[in-house]
Amino acid sequence: QVQLVESGGGLVQPGGTLTLSCATSGIRSSVYTMGWYRQAPGKQRELVARFISGGSTNYADSVKGRFTISRDNAKNTVYLQMNSLRPEDTAVYVCNAAIVGKDYWGQGTQVTVSS
Repeated sequence: QVQLVESGGGLVQPGGTLTLSCATSGIRSSVYTMGWYRQAPGKQRELVARFISGGSTNYADSVKGRFTISRDNAKNTVYLQMNSLRPEDTAVYVCNAAIVGKDYWGQGTQVTVSS
C-alpha cells in the first residue's frame, strides 16, 4: 500500500520559516517525480516545487528564492523548506509522487501565515 504522509505545517508569522516533510512508504521515492503542490481556499491546486529528470528542480515563480525542495532517498522522504513566508503562501500543501501510469497524493498539511 502506497502512503504519502505530510507533516510540519502550522501557523507562522509573516517572514517566518517552516519545513514540511513528506514520508513515503510502499514506493521507492527516488524513482518517482516527487513534488509539492498547494491549494488555497477558492483556488486551484498549483505546483510549488518538484524534482524533474536528472535531479533538477523547478519552482513556481512566486516561491523562487524562498522555498527549497530536497530529498533523502535513504529515508524515502522529501522536504520543502519555506523561508520568508507571506500571507499569500497560506494553503494546504500536498505531496505528490508520479511515475508513468501512476500518481499518488498525500492528505496534505495546512500552512497558515498570519500575524
